[in-house]
Order: sequence, then C-alpha cells, then structure tokens
Amino acid sequence: MGYYIKVKDKVKIYVEDLRPECKKAIVFLHGWPANHNLFEYQFNKLPKLGYRCIGIDTRGFGKSDKPFNGYDYNTLAEDLKDVVEALGLSDFTLAGHSTGGAIAARYMYRYKGYGVSKLVLIAAAAPSLIKRPNFPYGLDIETVLQIIEGTYNDRPQMLQDFGNKFFFQHSSEAFSKWFFRLGLQAAGWATAAIAKTWINEVLFADLESISVPTLIIHGIHDKIVPFELGKIQHSMIRNSILIPFEFSGHGSFYDQKDEFNNVIDKFIGNRL
Repeated sequence: MGYYIKVKDKVKIYVEDLRPECKKAIVFLHGWPANHNLFEYQFNKLPKLGYRCIGIDTRGFGKSDKPFNGYDYNTLAEDLKDVVEALGLSDFTLAGHSTGGAIAARYMYRYKGYGVSKLVLIAAAAPSLIKRPNFPYGLDIETVLQIIEGTYNDRPQMLQDFGNKFFFQHSSEAFSKWFFRLGLQAAGWATAAIAKTWINEVLFADLESISVPTLIIHGIHDKIVPFELGKIQHSMIRNSILIPFEFSGHGSFYDQKDEFNNVIDKFIGNRL
C-alpha cells in the first residue's frame, strides 16, 4: 500500500507500507541514488515473517517530490521524523543503507532516537564517507567530485559506472538495467546535492549518541563505502554488533539476500 505524507515546505514523501496490521515495524531508508525499491528482496520475505515493512523514498528520489533544496542531513532526518509522527510509529526498527544509514544516524542524534527500539546500519556512509585531515578512511574527495561532475554532465553514464561497482556477486544484465532505472528516477539536482552533503557533513557525534541495540551489516568487498567504516562504526556505537558479509559488496541486501533477511529477523527477535 503506497501513499504520500506531507512534510516540511509542503514536500510530499512517498511511503510504501506493507502489512500495517503487524505490530513489529521496520522502517527502511534507501541509499543513494535509488529509492525504496532497493529493498524489494526484503519486502518479498520479511512481511511473511510478521513484519510491517515501511519503505520511504527520500525527497528528490523515487516517487517523492523533488524540490531544489533540502538535501542536508538535518532536513532529511526531519522528513523522517514527520513520517514517523504521521504514522504514529513507536518501538520500531530503523534500517538505513549507505546514505540512508547516515540519515538514520542524524535522526538518532537530533531526535534522541524517537520511537526507535533497534537500529540497523547497512554499509552506512558514516561517520564520514570521505577522507579528512584527521580521518584517513573512506573515499578520496576527488572520487566524490567526479561523481558530482558526472551527474551534471552525463548522469546516465555516471549511474552506469556506479552500478558496475555496487554489487560483488554476479547479477544478470536485466537486473543491472533494473538497478540503473532506479537511479534515473531521481532528480539530477538531488543526486548531486546528496553527493555534496557527503563532503560537507560528518556524523561523529551522531554515532556516539546512539544507545539502542545496533546491528552493523557491511560487505567486506564494498567499493562504495569501505568495510573499514563499518569497523569504525562498531567501535563508536556502544551495544553494537558488526557482522561482516564475506560475499557482498555495497549491496548485501541482494548479494546475500537470504543471509541478510535471516540476520535482520534474528536481530529483531533477540536471537543474535
């Protein structure tokens, strides 16, 4: 069941809500540059296990409105807060992939984890996606600048190049085309603006503020968000569990979808 929720500045955020009658809810925040459909292989399975699965399209992506502004982490976290309040959610699991993981971390910091009982960070772009003077991990800033330049000059080629690095396991040509089309559904200006946010913002205090049980899933072959960042998140978040996915790149939710779904189920059910 899909519908829109109006947030700040009259922006409409698209929400896909599966099995709203279930008490155990998981809110999914997708990574850049896709949308909630990134979690198709979770939405196929987890509702069968009794979970309410809520997929949110970040502003600028998927079916959500695409304003020209509002792509900083504070605004994106505020969008999430508005959705949580509109749906009356409490005691839910928040799961964020890549940039979605960064938004989840800012939400936990800015709103003291409002309504969240457990957190799942999946290849999260935190505490900093790029290397900095006192943080020698992550990507070189030139890599992100090339993504921004590619977005403004030949976005389809940039998306194609990005998709070629996303997964570790072999995927079909048809699947690659499907993934490519997810990126095309975003606005170009939103695609570039999020990449600029990777450069402009850090999430060190955000991670240190997290107190709920946290599961960190990270593919050891990740070429987008290096595995080292997952280990750093684990060191910064008390009460966290790091599970390396040995046959995954950036898209563990597909590279090892069965293991991924089982780990999520066990974590929420306190069986890890």
